[in-house]
Amino acid sequence: MAEVTASRSVKVRHMMSTLGTAGTAFCAGLASGLLLLLLVYVTIQGIGALNPSFFFDVPKPVGVPGGGVGNGILGSTIMIGIAGLLSAPIGIGCGIYLANFGRGPAAAGVRYLSDVLAGIPSIAIGLFAYTLFVQPFGHFSAFSASVALGILMLPLIVRTTEEAFRAVPSEIREGSLALGLTTFSTTMRVLLPAARPLLATGLILAIARVSGETAPLLFTAFGSQFWETNPFAPMAELSLQVFTYAISPYAEWHRIAWGGALVLIVVVFLLNVAARVVIKPVAKSR
Repeated sequence: MAEVTASRSVKVRHMMSTLGTAGTAFCAGLASGLLLLLLVYVTIQGIGALNPSFFFDVPKPVGVPGGGVGNGILGSTIMIGIAGLLSAPIGIGCGIYLANFGRGPAAAGVRYLSDVLAGIPSIAIGLFAYTLFVQPFGHFSAFSASVALGILMLPLIVRTTEEAFRAVPSEIREGSLALGLTTFSTTMRVLLPAARPLLATGLILAIARVSGETAPLLFTAFGSQFWETNPFAPMAELSLQVFTYAISPYAEWHRIAWGGALVLIVVVFLLNVAARVVIKPVAKSR
């Protein structure tokens, strides 16, 4: 009787294991299928809009054929570049502090606040940047958009930097300190170069994180129909142009919006590939 019961128990476990495996495989296939469907659909809709004029021209008035989003691509590059310059030193410094001295309630509070910041809706951060950098000066600007994007990048840079420094073998730190280097010199001359690939990966992923953000830009950059390089003036941005064109009633603008969406997807894809390429040597060395 005991043997029969044990045999049934084994069969039940095998059946549950098979069902669990099938269920997870179905979910993985469903997620992958939806992603592929999205990529294929956007590619079909947007590939026809891609031509030299699309990348190097400014938008044309309604009814005038041609035009592109060259000013939006330039604006995106400027805003994300400024956002990276603003957030990278703060995020890396905070991550180094947490990795080297991150003990006690203060460090735990910083980690908690960083996680909370990562979950705040981007539109709320855009409103915050609007209150600080747009309303007092009476005009929109690319700089205020960069501040909002930099805040969005900050939590990812902080956590990535902390993990990068913790991933450095403790023997390297101890050997440096044993040779007489101070903690600051060890951090800057030994640990920072060793953690550089993971830091680069975190920065790339942070850039990918904000590349398609639109909500903060509605309150800050506002957009422009012209070439603009002054960060303290309203400026075009690619995702903002996609939003504007997508809600318009014009078929030509819809076509350009699909093209811009395809460009954004390709950019995010390439950034993620670059992050994997950078981190691959580190993974092999472990």
